[in-house]
Amino acid sequence: MSTSFLLRNGKRVFSVIGGGCRGTDALSGVHSIARRFIIDLSYSTHFMDFKGSSIPSSMKKLVVTKLSQNFRDAVALQTVPVPTPGDGDLLVRNRFVGINASDINYSAGRYDPTVKPPFDAGFEGVGEVVGLGLSASARYTVGDTVAYFADGAFAEYTVIPMIKTVPVPAVKPEFLTLLLSGATAYIAMKRLGDLVKGETVLVTAAAGGTGQFAVQFAKQAGCHVVGTCSSNEKAGFLKTIGCDRPINYTSEDLSATLRKEYPQGLDVVYESIGGRIFDMAVNNLANKGRLIVIGFISGYQTASGVPTVKGGTLPVKLLQKSASVRGFFLPHFLADYKEAMGSMMQMFAKGKLVCEVDCGDMAPEGRFVGLESVFRAVDYMYAGKNVGKVVVEVTPPSLDSKL
Repeated sequence: MSTSFLLRNGKRVFSVIGGGCRGTDALSGVHSIARRFIIDLSYSTHFMDFKGSSIPSSMKKLVVTKLSQNFRDAVALQTVPVPTPGDGDLLVRNRFVGINASDINYSAGRYDPTVKPPFDAGFEGVGEVVGLGLSASARYTVGDTVAYFADGAFAEYTVIPMIKTVPVPAVKPEFLTLLLSGATAYIAMKRLGDLVKGETVLVTAAAGGTGQFAVQFAKQAGCHVVGTCSSNEKAGFLKTIGCDRPINYTSEDLSATLRKEYPQGLDVVYESIGGRIFDMAVNNLANKGRLIVIGFISGYQTASGVPTVKGGTLPVKLLQKSASVRGFFLPHFLADYKEAMGSMMQMFAKGKLVCEVDCGDMAPEGRFVGLESVFRAVDYMYAGKNVGKVVVEVTPPSLDSKL
C-alpha cells in the first residue's frame, strides 16, 4: 500500500491507495479501485474538491415558501450558498432530478403537518459526488456517481446522508426511474399483488412513471396485462413493454371494454388515479381480486387532495367477491428497498427492464433543462403528456471538470 500527501486549497490531506478494492457493488455491479481521501482533522472535517469540480460559492434551489397544492404558488427559486457536507454526508452535484405526482402533496404539507415553510422541494436525484465528510469517505470518493431518494433534490447541489444513496455506474436519468417509481411497482406487486401466472392484471396510468414498471413486472410473472392510457402513442409504447391490451380511454369506453372483454373480472388492479377509476376498478374485480392503491392523482390538485369515491357500497362489493383493497406507501416498506433496487439494477443492466424517461423533448417549450423548468415539468405530467418518468436535466456535464 502506498501513501501520498496532497495539497488542496492550502489544506493537508492524504490519499491511501491500495489495500484491496471495493469489489462488485451489490447494486451497481461495477468494479472500482479502492481510492480513499482521508482528512487530517487538525485542518478540516470534510473534503470538497473546489478546483477539480468547479464548485461555485452559490447555487439555485427550489424552496416551498407557502403551503399550497398549486406547485407554482407554493414554490420559489432561490439563490443560496452551496452547503457543506457533514461527517456522514455527500455533497452531490445534481445532473438529473425526478418529477413525481407527490411533489404537490409535499408542497401542500400533506405528508407531515408539523413541517412548516420554508423547506426544500424534490425527492430524487442522480449526479456526481463533489464533496464528502470523513466517515462518508470510507465508502465514497470525489467523482463517484450516485442516485438518491431524499428531500431537497430540486437544487443544483444537495447534501445527502451517505446511507440514503445508491452507487450507480453512470450519471443516467434511467436510474432515477427506479428510485421511487420502479421501487413502488416492484415492492407493491411482490408484497401485495400475490401474482399468479395466468391472472389478469389491470394497470391504470400504465404509460406513466410507475405504471410502466407495474406492466413489466406483471408480465414477468406470467400474467395477462391490461393498461389504461390517454393516447395512441402511449398505447403503442405499452405494446413494446409487453402490455397485452392497452386501452386508450379517450377513444374507448373503459368500463364497457372491461365488461365485454374480461367478464370474469380483474384479479389484480394497480391503481394510481382514484375517483371514478377507483370505483370502476372495484366494480370489475374478480372473486378474490386485489386492488392495490398506490395513489389517487386525480385529487391531488384539489383543496382536500382526495377524490370522491363511492365508499358507502365498498364493504358490500368486497364481501360479495371476497375481494380486498390494499394501500401501498413506499416509506412503510423500506426493509424491502435494497433487494428491490438490486434486482431492478441487475435487470436493467441485462436489458430485461425498460426504464422509459421523458425529458420533455416533445413539450411545447422544449426539453426540461435547468431548475426553472421543474415548474413546466410538473404541469406537463399533470396534463398527462408524459410517456415514462418525467425527468429534468439540472446541469449539463461541465467541460472543465475532471469528474
